Amino acid sequence: MPFCSLRCKQLDLGRWLDEKYGMPYESEEEEPFRGDPHDAD
Repeated sequence: MPFCSLRCKQLDLGRWLDEKYGMPYESEEEEPFRGDPHDAD
């Protein structure tokens, strides 16, 4: 079991529900800019 007690389990769940924890996310829709930023044409 990853938790030492029911209390620890509930505290961890509460943190997830309060969005104090999160998973890393990178949007797949955005592509990095490729090219010269001064070349607007």
